[in-house]
Amino acid sequence: MFGGVIESSGAFGASTGTVDAPKAQQGARGQALARRQAISLMKIVIAPDHYKESLSALSVATEIEAGFREIFPDADYVKIPMSDGGEGTVEALVAATLGKIIRVRVSGPLGKPVDAFYGLTGDEKTAVIEMAAASGLELIAPAERDPLRASTFGTGELIRAALDAGAKRFIIGIGGSATNDGGSGMVKALGGRFFDERNNELEAGGAALEQLARIDISGLDSRLHECPIDVACDVDNPLIGPDGASSVFGPQKGATLEMVARLDRCLARYAEKIQSDLGVSVADLPGGGAAGGLGAGLFAFLHARLRRGFEIVSDAVGLDRMIADADLVITGEGRIDSQTMRGKTPFGVALTAKRHGKPVIAIAGCLTREASAVYGGGIDAIFSVLSRPCTQQEALASGAENIRRAARNIAAAVRVGTELGALTRRIGG
Repeated sequence: MFGGVIESSGAFGASTGTVDAPKAQQGARGQALARRQAISLMKIVIAPDHYKESLSALSVATEIEAGFREIFPDADYVKIPMSDGGEGTVEALVAATLGKIIRVRVSGPLGKPVDAFYGLTGDEKTAVIEMAAASGLELIAPAERDPLRASTFGTGELIRAALDAGAKRFIIGIGGSATNDGGSGMVKALGGRFFDERNNELEAGGAALEQLARIDISGLDSRLHECPIDVACDVDNPLIGPDGASSVFGPQKGATLEMVARLDRCLARYAEKIQSDLGVSVADLPGGGAAGGLGAGLFAFLHARLRRGFEIVSDAVGLDRMIADADLVITGEGRIDSQTMRGKTPFGVALTAKRHGKPVIAIAGCLTREASAVYGGGIDAIFSVLSRPCTQQEALASGAENIRRAARNIAAAVRVGTELGALTRRIGG
C-alpha cells in the first residue's frame, strides 16, 4: 500500500520532465525499490495447529500462505503443520514429514471393533499414534460410558500393527481417553498377562485390577526393546490419590463417586504389583495418571519417556532449525485464550521464535477476552479470522476463506508497517 504511494510519487516526478533528477531523489527511489525487493524475499515460517472441527494444521498453513502470497508473492514460505500432542498429532506429523496414514480395525474401548488409524513418518521409521483413535471417549455414546470396563487393548493393537509395518520408534499422544485401566489392556495386546490369586487371567477394564495378584511380561513383544517411545503428556497428575487418574478424570468418563473410589483402589493395587513384580515405581509418577493411568503403563512396561507434547512434535519436525533463519513466524489455533499459555502450539512456537529473536504473529479462529495474556509469552500480535458476526457453524464452514482473507490483510499491514518503519528511520536520520 505505502509502496504504491512511493511509486506514484516517482512517476509524478518523471512526468514533470525532470530527466536529470537530483541524485538524492534517485537514491531515495533506489532505496525504496531495494527495500521492497528485500521485503518480498522474506523467509516466512508458518507453523499453526489445526482449527478444531474446521481445518487440519496443513490446511490452515496452506490458506495462510495463499493470503500472504497476494502481498508477498516472491517470499520463501515454509509450512510446518504443528500439534501440541493431542488431537491432530498424527495428521500434523504425517503432513510435515510427507508420511502416510494407515487404517486399522481394532478393539474399541468396550470391545466392539472400531476403525482406527496411525501414522508413519516419511522415512517409515517412526509411528505416530493417538490413543483416542482406538480407546477414546468419543468412541462411546455418553449413556454407554463405563470406566470400570473400558480397556486400552485397541491402543496396544495399534502399536502391534505399527511394529508389523516396520516402525522402530513411537510417538504416542494419550489425550481424550475413555479408559481407567492403567494401560493394562494395551500391555495384554502386546503379550503381557495379568493374573488373580487363582491364576486366572483378568478380564478387561480398570475394575478387574482389584483382583490383580501377578504380572507376567515374559511374552511381551520383544521388538519393543529396540524402540524408543516418546509419550505426549501435558498433565502432571500422578496415578493415584486425590489428584490421580480416577479422581480427576474419572467423572468425565462416566464414573460416579463410588466408582472413583473403587477405581483409585484398583490402580493402587496395580501400582503395588508393578513395584513388586517389575521393580518400577509409578504411584507418584508425574503424568502417570494421564489417560486413566496409561502414562504409568507406558512408562513401566514399555520404558517410555513422558514429555510435553509440543516438545515432541517440534523436535520431530525440526522447528527450531527452520525458525533460526526466518524473518517472520506465523502460528495459530482455533481459539486463543488463557489456556494458550499452558503448552499449546502458539505458545511453544513463540518461545522457539523468541530464542532466535524472530517476530511472531498468531492467527486464530476466535479470540477470547483473556487472549491478550499471550503477549507476555512472546507473541507480538494476535488476529481473529472473523470479519463479521456469524454463528459457530458459519465460522467453521467458511474457515478456509476466512483464514485466507485475514492472512492477506495481515500481510498488507506488515508491508505498510515495514515501509513506515523505513520512512521513520529516514526522517530521523
